[in-house]
Amino acid sequence: MLDKLIGALPVMLKNSVLTLELTLGGIAIGMVLGLLLAIGRLSKNKLVGGLSWFYIWLFRGTPLLMQIFFIYYALPLISPALKFPKLASAIAALGLNSGAYLAEIIRAAILSIDKGQMEAAKALGMSYKQAMARIIIPQSYRRLIPPVGNEFIMLLKDSALVSSIALTELLRTTNQLVNNNASALFYLPAAAIYLTLTSIFTLVFQRLEAKYSVYE
Repeated sequence: MLDKLIGALPVMLKNSVLTLELTLGGIAIGMVLGLLLAIGRLSKNKLVGGLSWFYIWLFRGTPLLMQIFFIYYALPLISPALKFPKLASAIAALGLNSGAYLAEIIRAAILSIDKGQMEAAKALGMSYKQAMARIIIPQSYRRLIPPVGNEFIMLLKDSALVSSIALTELLRTTNQLVNNNASALFYLPAAAIYLTLTSIFTLVFQRLEAKYSVYE
């Protein structure tokens, strides 16, 4: 059995690359969407603020697995033009879900900046948008590193849910090996790979936090 476990490592490592692609794609979409939603929540425009709140409420209040199913299976039923490949559907679902959580993280970071900063920017003749882009957001991103790191790690683990639409990432590969060999021991190297990946990225975010906290 040990020989089979060792022999399975190459295919596990190969498909763990897809897990990384899903995570990086999802977090990239989530960061852009989260920033827009956070600014929307802080907007004085009631319509923009309401729509942003509704999006966050919807995606935080429903299971990620259900969102994956909806995007991949239900959207094509609404319109054939909304049928996307498995990988695109999975990244979209992860990104849309992550965006809702990151929006609240970013909003909290922006609100943590002293209000005097905005007042000083306006006193210099800056508009609200200029003050946000040049003063507030650049200061808040340092405070984003720890919570964004946590969201990244969560997304890395949650990416295993895309195996439900038959996308062959690390978990689905492991399930196939377990079924083919009638042994649950294959979950051990899979868990070790997940643990290694999360440990590496945890260290990366800790280094970033230590580096930028010097300027606080």
